[in-house]
Amino acid sequence: MPYHHSLRQASKVLAVLGLVTLSSSVLANTKVAIGISGWTGFGPLVLAQKEGLFAKHGVDVDIQMIPQKDRLLAIASNSLQCAATTIETYIPWNLRVPIKQIVMLDKSYGADGLAARNDIKSFSDLKGKTVAVDAKGTTSYFGLAWMLNENHMSMSDINVNMLSPSAAAQSFVAGQNDAAMTYEPYLSKIREAPQQGHILATTLDYPMVMDSLGCQTSWLEQHPEAAKGLVEGYFDALEMIHKDPKKSYAIMGSVVKQSGEEFEKSAAYLRWQDRSDNKQFFQGVLQNFTRKAGDLMLKNKLIPKLPNLQGLYDGQYVQ
Repeated sequence: MPYHHSLRQASKVLAVLGLVTLSSSVLANTKVAIGISGWTGFGPLVLAQKEGLFAKHGVDVDIQMIPQKDRLLAIASNSLQCAATTIETYIPWNLRVPIKQIVMLDKSYGADGLAARNDIKSFSDLKGKTVAVDAKGTTSYFGLAWMLNENHMSMSDINVNMLSPSAAAQSFVAGQNDAAMTYEPYLSKIREAPQQGHILATTLDYPMVMDSLGCQTSWLEQHPEAAKGLVEGYFDALEMIHKDPKKSYAIMGSVVKQSGEEFEKSAAYLRWQDRSDNKQFFQGVLQNFTRKAGDLMLKNKLIPKLPNLQGLYDGQYVQ
């Protein structure tokens, strides 16, 4: 039995006997680095880390802010063991590194959207226009491709100006580009500047942005208890948000330089996924979406082939 595992078990026994106080510092001895971005939906992971909710379940979490386009390289180099990202991202990632989704984090309910100048009334008006959007392999790029596809268009119908979600929103508010694909909290900056344009479509119209936490398959095999700890820590964070929203929003907002009130407004455009939501997710929602997403990626030549779609997830950690 590994030393850290035996230490944890011994500590639990002593705690039951009243001989020691079981502290998070004793338990938190399985280290894991998780890559995230400033996306509002990832807030509960930050909350769980800062409030010791992961440590309570025996996991010492290091959260690193890494752009989505760079997270795969970080995982491949073992700088990260886990990452939070959108569901479709696991399709191209698994062509490079085996990684499985272990818990669904959130669904976008209007938190991702395409803004356009006021004279652009429909998707057909975007033909030949310049759209600011993040790089290939990111949520924003996939989301834009999805919306265009649903309107019988493709990325070849527009001119792409590759900018990060933050820069895309900033440039649009500054009067640059014809349209911009971005997400919260940056999309709210555009909502607050109606003179510059309007929101043409969001994930309320096209519900294709869902996020999950995934980990290297090799790490999961070596640390199944830690994987369960990550899942339980996330659910504990949702419980804390429910019980103490003011404190929770203030902590999560501080990471993206927002007040608690500002973060709460951004969070209104998404739904964090609880234990019940997760059980439904792993029993059909995930599989159906992944098949459609994979077909779209092939059509847009975002991937050369499909990986084994059944190998993209492992729902056993949600109890």
